[in-house]
Amino acid sequence: MAVNRVPYLKRCRSLGLEPSELGINKSSRRQLKRSTRKVSEYGLQLREKQKAKFIYGVLEKPFRNYYERAVRMKGMTGENLMQMLELRLDNVIFRLGFARTRREARQIVDHKHVLVNGKTVNIPSYQVKAGDVIAIKEGKQSSPRYKADNGILAATAGRAVPEWLDVNVDNMSGTVKQVPTREMITVPVNEMLIVELYSK
Repeated sequence: MAVNRVPYLKRCRSLGLEPSELGINKSSRRQLKRSTRKVSEYGLQLREKQKAKFIYGVLEKPFRNYYERAVRMKGMTGENLMQMLELRLDNVIFRLGFARTRREARQIVDHKHVLVNGKTVNIPSYQVKAGDVIAIKEGKQSSPRYKADNGILAATAGRAVPEWLDVNVDNMSGTVKQVPTREMITVPVNEMLIVELYSK
């Protein structure tokens, strides 16, 4: 699998993202020295696509597949795209506060810690639906990874859970109340520029 080795903070600076969007509490004092040359329309579109891919941890081929599925769905292509990215299982685990970052959430899913409607799912890209119940397996909940003083639950205690999710921290479970509208998705991405890029 392709892995981008560029440090996270450097990539955040180049894309104009706050590290907190990725669940990272670090910050950098370095300022990105940008050229005074005006960015082209294509450059702006490409940057928005790179931001979305970076935030959700999706590579080019699956990202393109999401776009093609979004085109075939009813409604606005851009909103459909953002909804599918937001409804990935690894992102939902991150949003519920059961992982510090989406990268850690992917690892948790890969390691078969997660149940969806009572069944083990180990596919990070699995699309959850309204009404789905997502939980950390009972046998894994007492692990120091989650419950230690420096564990995941302590690290994510102050994080706001989106209104389209309902979380029970004690049981380490959550419910998808509805498919999120674009207004409920807080990532700083202009999806219309991505649609323009792919529709050329």
